[in-house]
Amino acid sequence: MKLKRSSGVLLHPTSLPGKFGIGSLGKDAFDFVDFLVCSKQKLWQVLPMGPTSYGDSPYQSFSSFAGNPLLIDLDELVKQNLLSKSDLETKEVFDDGKVDYGRIITFKTALYKKAYNNFKKLSSEIEKAKFEIFCEKHKKWLEEYSLFMALKNHFCGKPWYEWEYDIKIRTFPALKEYREKLSDEINYHRFIQFEFFRQWYKLKSYANINNIKIIGDIPIFVALDSCDVWASPEIFHLDEDRRPTKVAGVPPDYFSATGQLWGNPLYNWDVLKAQNYKWWIERLNATNELVDMIRIDHFRGFAAYWAIPYGNKDAIHGTWEKGPGEDLFIAIRKELGTLPIIAEDLGFVTPDVEKLRDDFDFPGMKIIQFGFDSSEGSPYIPHLFPVNCVAYTGTHDNDTIVGWYEKASKQDKEYVKEYLNSDCKDVAWDLLRLTWASTAVMVIVPLQDVLSLGSEARMNVPGIACGNWQWRYKKGQLSADIKQKLRKLTGIYKR
Repeated sequence: MKLKRSSGVLLHPTSLPGKFGIGSLGKDAFDFVDFLVCSKQKLWQVLPMGPTSYGDSPYQSFSSFAGNPLLIDLDELVKQNLLSKSDLETKEVFDDGKVDYGRIITFKTALYKKAYNNFKKLSSEIEKAKFEIFCEKHKKWLEEYSLFMALKNHFCGKPWYEWEYDIKIRTFPALKEYREKLSDEINYHRFIQFEFFRQWYKLKSYANINNIKIIGDIPIFVALDSCDVWASPEIFHLDEDRRPTKVAGVPPDYFSATGQLWGNPLYNWDVLKAQNYKWWIERLNATNELVDMIRIDHFRGFAAYWAIPYGNKDAIHGTWEKGPGEDLFIAIRKELGTLPIIAEDLGFVTPDVEKLRDDFDFPGMKIIQFGFDSSEGSPYIPHLFPVNCVAYTGTHDNDTIVGWYEKASKQDKEYVKEYLNSDCKDVAWDLLRLTWASTAVMVIVPLQDVLSLGSEARMNVPGIACGNWQWRYKKGQLSADIKQKLRKLTGIYKR
């Protein structure tokens, strides 16, 4: 994959400003594209875009194929005459700097239901035809997902493995019965996906027209309580009662002394191989249609993954098991051609991971913060970066630069100052400059670092179940001064 020297910003759409408590695909998203254009950026990286489950993590989604309903812009529904302006008048007061998911789900769902009922009654034949075309195009995943969500509502939000036995194990009579019984609820979820995809493609088109490429994100694993596992149990390691026998995570590392117990069911790679990796090919193809480049999270899991016996309380005790390796990517390339993939190769990286990454010419990732947490020989120090990599000041899992620096040891702070030849009074921009100046072909920085924000703006703390994924920036923070500084930096270092 031939990449051009470029730079951009990491910002999930939930972190956009807006009046209804969460970012959306509406005007503020278009304004953010304008900000990128004005500051001479070429890349916008987002987190996974699927519907989030309990805990609100984009990396634990109800579906690998569907879009997050909470990102649907309400004002756009007004423009389509599916809602009225008065419908959006509310006494609810939302925090403009933090997402309160529980309140927002209740508030938005009521309006989505109203929009759906209006769509059924008031939409033109042309709009209904567009809806049917969408449903037919995405039928492979949309039918299962819509039924899954309707069933989840029917069973009061319970995970699918706690549903009635016949529908849990997907007997034909049960599937037929519920498809008829829940037909309107199923159609509602089709409609919601229709609106999400319509708004997303409109935004993506605007970004692309303005020479902005969008980098998407695929988690290697899927949530246990997901349509993916319910609809395709044979491709996961499950017992006869459809419970996982072993789950995903990582051993103790930089982020946690007890490792990270993610709890995702692990793939049965033998079954996937026998199916010529059809599910993975369809997943990558679907994501590739939504974005311009794909970052695959936890890439090392394709070489080997940490398998933890189901029921363990932490991730200390597990075993490394062999992944599909090059076999998977040969199959993907054969079906889809060469895809623009970024390999998230952080953590415990072994030679087989590096070989798999390099054999397919995938750029890996380098995190500037990691370069100053050890010796001067760290592979994350910029003068050692290979050209074919993507450099970050940090990711969604890291503290912000300001927060990280404030917590750093005296020794590490002195090393940063010496390396940068700076007093680090503006440490975020000192490290932005260092990242832009590096040999890395692409650089991406979280917006929090562009805004020089502290730990209060952190997106996620790995291993902590609550309080993550909530940060939003506020209107007015993308000042003319910020644009000018970013534009100047990009010009100096030819990005």
